[in-house]
Amino acid sequence: MASWYDHPQYFDMVFRDETAAEVRFFEQAFTRFADGPVRRVLEPGCGSGRLVAAMAGKGYELTGVDLSQPMLDYLSKRLRRRGLNAELRCEDMTRMEFERQFDAAFCTFNTFRHLTDEKSAVMHLRNVASHLRPGGLYILGFHLIPLDADPECTERWKAQHGGTTVHVTLKVIDFNRKTRREMLRVSVKAEKKSGAIERIRSEFPLRIYTPAQAKKLLANVSDLYELAGIYDFDYDIDEERVFDNDLTDALFVLKRR
Repeated sequence: MASWYDHPQYFDMVFRDETAAEVRFFEQAFTRFADGPVRRVLEPGCGSGRLVAAMAGKGYELTGVDLSQPMLDYLSKRLRRRGLNAELRCEDMTRMEFERQFDAAFCTFNTFRHLTDEKSAVMHLRNVASHLRPGGLYILGFHLIPLDADPECTERWKAQHGGTTVHVTLKVIDFNRKTRREMLRVSVKAEKKSGAIERIRSEFPLRIYTPAQAKKLLANVSDLYELAGIYDFDYDIDEERVFDNDLTDALFVLKRR
């Protein structure tokens, strides 16, 4: 079994259908909430770089940060193929250092939950804030777990591109509300045009947040951020959400004070 993170092409296929909606939302949020124009943009935990490439293709000056060198190598090749440029860094997203400030940053689809303790989560939020100009935005998206959530969760879906079909199974194999961790297993079967089959399996922990725990986290950094808007993974700028127990796919627009 190979690792999910060592095969960015499959990782990319699984999430590529979300890209257009996310990019559209980012640009709408920049216009609605940011003070002044947005040019320089940061993505911590950029992974295979589908959003870095899409935003660079729209003329933004992108910086992508990730701990996986195979992901960054894949992104570098993708940018070269498309004639695009972006600064790529293999760094811990709680300790990033830059010489210039950014106008905006984004981190969506649960990357933030890889920070599995409160100290790391707060460090990350404060680190990003230190690199945002006043009036700049941090768009942060991650799943919240309701109090009545079923810990026995399994999701399956399929993606196709270039003659390759990828079947994905996401299963929660351990769930602990006390330690606020769930262990996920991602199993991938890639059926290639040649008929060859490749199987990948990865297991990794994610931090659990209820709506109340997420609210408390953001309150801990309210000296740095104003909560400018709350949305969900429908990415509809005209459909704001309430910060209550019905919020599960949370998308927060944080504005640097």
